[in-house]
Amino acid sequence: MARLELRHVVITSVTRDDLPDGGAAIFAATIRQLKRRDPTLGVEVLIPDFQGNWDALAAVIEAQPDILNHNLETVPRLYARVRPKAIYTQSLELLRRARELSPRTPTKSGLMVGLGETRAELLRVFEDLRANQVDVLTVGQYMRPSMRHLPVERYVAPEEFAELKQHAKRIGFRHVESAPLVRSSYHAHAQLQ
Repeated sequence: MARLELRHVVITSVTRDDLPDGGAAIFAATIRQLKRRDPTLGVEVLIPDFQGNWDALAAVIEAQPDILNHNLETVPRLYARVRPKAIYTQSLELLRRARELSPRTPTKSGLMVGLGETRAELLRVFEDLRANQVDVLTVGQYMRPSMRHLPVERYVAPEEFAELKQHAKRIGFRHVESAPLVRSSYHAHAQLQ
């Protein structure tokens, strides 16, 4: 860390449904170890939904990440196709509970666009996130990683990303990144300021 002169790190993993706690203990230990080595380092975790295991969420929150991120990825209508093992309302509950467990820890979520969602559906998700006091939002273009993955339904124009950002700021998000190449860790260090 010191040799790389890192100021902020984003910790993520593949989904660990094979572990009873979904990997929460690994996230917590990693946060603690990083903070022990450098208390000034910003540490963000991008966590799964832990399949609704709120004790697992509490273990991560107890380790005191600087930002807790859980991506919704898409609109509720597309969940069965885009995130077949996830539940939209459970993801929102995770974000709400994170805020309740640690009111001062910023929460964050991200969305991909271009999967067939409508603008009205996107704006409804923005409202749902704000209703659960999510502070930071990222919005980026879905890009098909391989032919085995879902096709891109539409490429969103940069102007539309700018409009989405303005709308999100208007309804109360503290920080918004919205552009075609935005991903959840895009400018992550700036989201703490």
